[in-house]
Amino acid sequence: MTMRLPLLATLPLLSLATPAHAQVFEFEQPLVLIPLPPPPLVLDLPDYPEYVPYVRAERPRLPQAVRTLLQAAMKTDDSASVATLVKFAMQTQPYDKDEIRDMQKAFNDRRAKEIAAKTEADNARIRASGVLELWKGQIELGGFRSTGNTDNFGVTGALKLNRKGLKWEHIITATASYQEDSGSVTTSQYLASYQPRFTLNADFFSYGRIQYERDRIQGYENRYTASSGLGYRIVSRPKMTLSIEAGPAVRRTDYVDDASRTDWSAATSLDFDWTLSTGIKLTEDATSYIGSDNNTFTSLTAVEAAMAKGLKAKISYSIEHETSPPSGSLKTDTISRFSLVYGF
Repeated sequence: MTMRLPLLATLPLLSLATPAHAQVFEFEQPLVLIPLPPPPLVLDLPDYPEYVPYVRAERPRLPQAVRTLLQAAMKTDDSASVATLVKFAMQTQPYDKDEIRDMQKAFNDRRAKEIAAKTEADNARIRASGVLELWKGQIELGGFRSTGNTDNFGVTGALKLNRKGLKWEHIITATASYQEDSGSVTTSQYLASYQPRFTLNADFFSYGRIQYERDRIQGYENRYTASSGLGYRIVSRPKMTLSIEAGPAVRRTDYVDDASRTDWSAATSLDFDWTLSTGIKLTEDATSYIGSDNNTFTSLTAVEAAMAKGLKAKISYSIEHETSPPSGSLKTDTISRFSLVYGF
């Protein structure tokens, strides 16, 4: 019993020595520390309100000044001006584009209905018209007189009639120019023609022409021309039109000093009208007849200026050139005219 007491007394010392021995233990691999996960994120938000206030707002609308301007333009029939105002309104009011487009669409729909109704009424009137109806025309008259060192007298006149149907168009023209210089006739030209046209489609048409000419100064007593062919409208705008024609032609000429002659030729013509501004118009009419023995080229350039309702002043310059004129005649003949034109 007494021998066990020393052993029991050493037990606390062994227990103290064991941890010290464990701290000296070496690991074969380095110690890895595993990080702890972060704490959960907590948002500190205010309490959700039980009632959200609602304020009624009117839909944005086009400013009244811009609307009034567009409405005033759309009361007219000027589609080009309306399109220009709509373009600038959409640039200055980009948030009101839909409303502006709706106004323009309503205007275009109204104009389309009005044009369709007017076209139908015009077509009905044309169908019911007689042969002597629907004619439009103009009368041209001019002249001059000078005395003193020179004694000149000249007169010029022209008549043009036009009738347009649904498919047919009829054109009648007549011109006359007469001039004396010191009692001698220096100009004596007369021309008359009739031309029917038949529209094939919007651009093409067929035509026929019968023409009579008389010009003793140029060496022929009478000249008859008959031609037919096809025409094409190159430009067809409100302020500008341009059309050309081409086809075969037969001409019979009764010369003053030579025997009569009949020739075949190729005929072409050009008709150009251009409204430069309000009341001012430029026109050009040119023809050519190309044959085996003689070629004829004519050109009539004119400027018209409105003076009053139905009345215009006209300045024109015409050229006629023959490649093989009768003996004793000049190849080129020109006439300058100033005249008044009355339309009806």
